Amino acid sequence: MNMTITADENRTYGYEDLPGLMSLMTGDEKHGPAATSTLDVLWVLYDRVLRVTPERLEDPLRDRFLLSKGHGPMAYYAVLAAKGFVPVDWLPGFGSYDSPLGHHPDRVLVPGAEIGSGSLGHGLPIAVGSALGLRAQGLHDPAVWVLIGDAELDEGSNHEAIAFAGPAGLERLHTVVVDNSSASHALPGGIAARFEAAGWSAVTVDGRDHEALYAAFTAPHPGRPHVVVARVEPKNL
Repeated sequence: MNMTITADENRTYGYEDLPGLMSLMTGDEKHGPAATSTLDVLWVLYDRVLRVTPERLEDPLRDRFLLSKGHGPMAYYAVLAAKGFVPVDWLPGFGSYDSPLGHHPDRVLVPGAEIGSGSLGHGLPIAVGSALGLRAQGLHDPAVWVLIGDAELDEGSNHEAIAFAGPAGLERLHTVVVDNSSASHALPGGIAARFEAAGWSAVTVDGRDHEALYAAFTAPHPGRPHVVVARVEPKNL
């Protein structure tokens, strides 16, 4: 993999460039495991699934992607840079006083960020509200995607969101749970069952397998919200 990256507005970046892009972001409080656990999920979504581009940020028909796992945003910033949402030369300033790329994403400062995030348990409830709002406006085509960590499922706000979304039939709502075994109150293998019990469509896959992720992301789920549990290596290994 190419670990030497220089800013070039005419360059096209691929998955193989992501480690190099991430290496440009240095400093303390990086939450490295939180970032690297999401890398493959983010790449497959932005490269093959999400209908959003830097030119469509204000398009009401764009897909919405909400990063709830915002306390480790380096992979997110790297993917946004690779796809042209933010300049690559922003990356070395990550976390500095005058950088738009903070330790938690700021929707006002980061092009493409739909929400400010990082506090556990907020993203999925916001995604439920976003899906409801789009449906109320008669916008049935845009998809709402939210990426959460398995530890966020310890929060009661997520339990309420899961319980509501299934009976509400929020078909355009998609959740990706990156499972790196960091939850305090979870039974092994129980994440998908928790969503299924609330009426969701659920798939569990290897969170490093791009083809498996793509198949899970694009699986049909008529009349129901959809969750993909992406298992990656445990956080503490």
